[in-house]
Amino acid sequence: MTHDTVAEIRAALAAAAPEIRAGLPGRREKSDAENPSGDRRLAADEYADDLLETRLGLIDGVGEYASEEQKDTVDTGEGYAVAVDPLDGSSNLKPNNVMGTIVGVYDAPLPARGRDLVAAGYVLYGPITTMVFAHEGAVTEYLIEDGDATPIREDVTLPDEPTVYGFGGRVPEWSTAFTAYAEEIESELKLRYGGAMIGDVNQVLTYGGIFAYPSVESAPEGKLRLQFEGNPVGYIIEAAGGRSSDGSASLLDADATDLHGRTPVYLGNATLIDRLEAALA
Repeated sequence: MTHDTVAEIRAALAAAAPEIRAGLPGRREKSDAENPSGDRRLAADEYADDLLETRLGLIDGVGEYASEEQKDTVDTGEGYAVAVDPLDGSSNLKPNNVMGTIVGVYDAPLPARGRDLVAAGYVLYGPITTMVFAHEGAVTEYLIEDGDATPIREDVTLPDEPTVYGFGGRVPEWSTAFTAYAEEIESELKLRYGGAMIGDVNQVLTYGGIFAYPSVESAPEGKLRLQFEGNPVGYIIEAAGGRSSDGSASLLDADATDLHGRTPVYLGNATLIDRLEAALA
């Protein structure tokens, strides 16, 4: 494939963002269906998924579309495989909190390892709409207005001095080792946790720090999906000079055997991830 295919994917993501955002107010109710992971879908999830499947699937050079909302991949021709979380944090729609869209572009059939990613990005539906996109080792943040993407920060890197942390899962279900690590971190950093992975990760990318959704008693394999969340956001954080981990090694090195497989996710400044892996060893 070519650089132009990646650029078209980025442009299509930006163009779809205002339409996804405009469609949220009337789609806050739950549908009758569940996604492949057993979560009840909102009408907004289905709307965003349908829109992105159409837009991304029409791009010459996109051969496969996969979504957190669909059981199987969709054949769209020949080229890159695109894995999408159409509306990350859609449960935040009810209390009107932040949410986003995540896209990973793989140069391999899905499920694929993170090392097969050639690009990844996310849109954040906050007070303003922004997009962070990583490609060829560089991370750029864009302002999205009327479907157009204007760069506002180029060569984005995590600040050297970390400031914030956000840890998911119920505290009583954390492992003893992770609990001890969390107690250290909460004495050093400020808590920022909003219930949508992409919003919390954007805080880390902006201020430096660490995001974690660890293995917990009710989800020993983790909660977040490797193909749709862990790999793409890990790719972005690593391109920005940080580290990703499943608790022992980079998320990008994790084996991918199930399209909807889950994983523990740890992302942030390298020194914090190094300490985390040492604590969990």
